[in-house]
Amino acid sequence: LLERVMTSPRDITAVILAGGFGTRLEGLLGDLPKPMAPVNGRPFVEWVVRWLKAQDVHDVIISTGYRAEEVEKHFAKTPIPKMKVRCVAEPEPMGTGGGLAYSAAACESEPQAWLVLNGDSLVFVDLAKITVNLGNADGVIMTRAVPDTSRYGSVRADDTGRITAFEEKQPGSGHINAGIYLLRHEVLRDFPEHCPLSLEREVFPSLLRRDGGLRAHQVEAPFLDIGTPETLLQAEAFIEENQAQFA
Repeated sequence: LLERVMTSPRDITAVILAGGFGTRLEGLLGDLPKPMAPVNGRPFVEWVVRWLKAQDVHDVIISTGYRAEEVEKHFAKTPIPKMKVRCVAEPEPMGTGGGLAYSAAACESEPQAWLVLNGDSLVFVDLAKITVNLGNADGVIMTRAVPDTSRYGSVRADDTGRITAFEEKQPGSGHINAGIYLLRHEVLRDFPEHCPLSLEREVFPSLLRRDGGLRAHQVEAPFLDIGTPETLLQAEAFIEENQAQFA
């Protein structure tokens, strides 16, 4: 394989997947889309964008679905200095892979790599280290060690960090998918064309068979997912405690 150089987070375009309905949070948010949940005076998804800015990623696409106009209106009204933020509304629920592919095509962007993350969670990883870890691989999946993988399924990697398998949910300790991915642009050209398309269930297993393959990047970092009423109520304190992570 030829050396495929990745220089820095500045060469990345981030796609924030923010199309979910947030049905579990309806009692707290009404008809507000989940990524727009107010936390410390800003919508949660804005904190995600401000974390990206602190990590030196300046080109962001937000893939929206439910109440897409709310997200677009917010960033049009309150732009973040030195950040290019574009909103792309999915015409229908497209899945994680479909949302990424549709956003990339709609914006006609061809960065060296795409950073894919969720609009309802934050993991404070060091993106500069992850770009280095990409090496000659097609992509990197962030993983977290947990005492029990039975809720999630686990990610298996060999001694070099190359992912060898995705395993079904089973009890016991292991490494789980942390929901942040770095994928080379050329990988998108080989995505199946049907929708909805899942990165996790359809795209990633097929990438294991390619020469480049996928690497695991283990992170031990503060993590929050606002997907349940309990965790949404923890968000204020989480943002407060981690103010140094945002620009």
